[in-house]
Amino acid sequence: MNHKAGFVNIIGNPNVGKSTLMNAFVGEKLSIITSKAQTTRHRILGIVNGDDFQMVLSDTPGIIKPAYELQESMMDFVKSAFDDADVLIYMVEIGEKELKDEAFFNRITGSKIPVLLLLNKIDKSDQTQLEEQVQAWALKVPNAEIFAISALEGFQVKEVFGRIIELLPESPAFYPKDQLTDKPERFFVNETIREKILIHYKKEIPYAVEIDTEEFFEEEEIIRMRSVIMVERETQKGIIIGHKGSALKRVGIEARKDLEKFFGKQVHLELYVKVNKNWRSDQRQLKRFGYNQ
Repeated sequence: MNHKAGFVNIIGNPNVGKSTLMNAFVGEKLSIITSKAQTTRHRILGIVNGDDFQMVLSDTPGIIKPAYELQESMMDFVKSAFDDADVLIYMVEIGEKELKDEAFFNRITGSKIPVLLLLNKIDKSDQTQLEEQVQAWALKVPNAEIFAISALEGFQVKEVFGRIIELLPESPAFYPKDQLTDKPERFFVNETIREKILIHYKKEIPYAVEIDTEEFFEEEEIIRMRSVIMVERETQKGIIIGHKGSALKRVGIEARKDLEKFFGKQVHLELYVKVNKNWRSDQRQLKRFGYNQ
């Protein structure tokens, strides 16, 4: 039997369910998920292997109009998703009317590769609204196959997965068959800590934060990690730490529990907070954190 392999890139507005879909396909929590916009900052690859296929999924940041250098870099990850896709997934949610960037939308409607438009969160709609939405999107993106799904509930996810495999080109595998992602272990440590900050802190705090795991030592029974939470101002540092360190302790405990599940062994996690002024607008810092590659 011939082997299929290809890049399947997921794009759409913030909070439409892109990360939930990729995690459902991969069967692992590779992309962090919160209710806040801009949760995904990087382009994250998840690799799904079968005997006769390899699907390389790409979760990208939600499409926004950039306000500072970090967001510019995030949108560069989205642009790159158009360049190497074999199948493009355009994800929208019930009630959504347009993409927040007209140039990106034009690239989708003018795409020469297969486009699957996934209308997500249909568990929040009724039949009449669903039919209206499907008709509206069929007119807006006539080159797309439309699937009505619920990524969270798993409705129609298997059907979409099967259709993607049908559309993949014949090709040998791009990555070793036992590989799950292109990201190093420290990346998932950073993302897990950042997820807890997105969940527990309000307003500007989560967006002013970057995580740097400075030490990662794996022993037979335990993994020892030392991570630094970077903020832009002294006042943010105080908020992250909280009264007598209580807020930081909560982040550490919750992150450690998730990391123990992810790595399948005991984790010792040390957390520190440092001020790194205006890192979101500093090209050198952004490159260090994996942006502007």
